[in-house]
Amino acid sequence: MNTHIAFLRAVNVGGTGKLPMADLKAICTKLGFKNARTYIASGNLAFESQLTAEQARKALEKQLEAYAGKPIGIIMRSIADLKLIEDANPFPDAPGNKVLVLLLDRGVESADTESVQHHTSEEIRTSKNEIYIHYPDGQGKSKLTLKQAQADGTARNMNTILKVKQLAEKP
Repeated sequence: MNTHIAFLRAVNVGGTGKLPMADLKAICTKLGFKNARTYIASGNLAFESQLTAEQARKALEKQLEAYAGKPIGIIMRSIADLKLIEDANPFPDAPGNKVLVLLLDRGVESADTESVQHHTSEEIRTSKNEIYIHYPDGQGKSKLTLKQAQADGTARNMNTILKVKQLAEKP
């Protein structure tokens, strides 16, 4: 069995993309996924399956579209990927709720960050498939825009990344 981690895009955020986590777990059961478990209501999912990550993503996206009536993007990661994200965190001394990780399903490109508008106190760093953003004054006061990257990815704060990693490690 493979342990997979799925981060759903735009689920239960700002009153849009309503998807109760009990329904998400039921969809996973229907797909034959084992030990489906979620963390908070924003579409953080860990499960086991014989499928590859890509096969699991496609199956889950198909079922979620049937459920929601519109596509719901999914970014897949493994436990090893989340460990790398944790280890590569360029802001290890910052509180986890002030470090956002933008997860992409493709490599980071220069277009993702070259026209960034933000407060001077905010810091941005990139890795292979993630963009790390440090919001020392909090995300709510930010003027930061990463339009292309936000269109292709989904974001979680570092606290959530670490909690989902722990969740995935314990089936």
